[in-house]
Amino acid sequence: MTSWSFEPGHTEAAFRARHMMVTWVRGLFKDVHGRIEWDRDDPLSTTFEGTIDARRLWTGEADRDEHLRSADFFDVEREPTINFRGRVSERTGDTHFKALTDLTIRGVTRQVTLDVAYLGQWATPYWVGDENRGTMRRIGFEATTTLNRHDFGVSWQDEMPGGGVVVSNEIALTLDVEAISDEDMRTVGEDAAIYSPRELPTEARAGSPDAGA
Repeated sequence: MTSWSFEPGHTEAAFRARHMMVTWVRGLFKDVHGRIEWDRDDPLSTTFEGTIDARRLWTGEADRDEHLRSADFFDVEREPTINFRGRVSERTGDTHFKALTDLTIRGVTRQVTLDVAYLGQWATPYWVGDENRGTMRRIGFEATTTLNRHDFGVSWQDEMPGGGVVVSNEIALTLDVEAISDEDMRTVGEDAAIYSPRELPTEARAGSPDAGA
């Protein structure tokens, strides 16, 4: 199997929730780091893992973002990361798969099933100034699922007249991943970009907004 590290600049986790029974609110996590063990000729042996910095949540509205980071929702002061680890369990098409994934939010771990699409591979030269240091192979995936946020203790709610709720219980998730071959990164001298599991410093776990920046 070939090891591939997420390229954080082109990797993100997005979520979508119903608001006030009539519209959608969308949010992003852009600080996503991880690794895939992937071989196009042996996709059912694929494994992956990753970490999302929940403190970097963004919906485009500062007050809402602050509320979502609070103990009512993600409680990032106590649980600053969302973690996942899984494996491809079933092939459903030429480039489509199911993956069983242990997802941890707010310190609560549940198994979820992802629908995964492999988007392809491309190789490009890696230039530093006028020097071509070699070839960088990149692969892409899109993974989607829907989960009940209450299963993870993300349980703030307010009721509306007529039996409605402010925030939907079911949340749609999409993970878009671009990953680069670890072997290629070593060849071109970018070893520091190769994924290793990250442990946030103590001050980050205490909720410092500048920790781990």
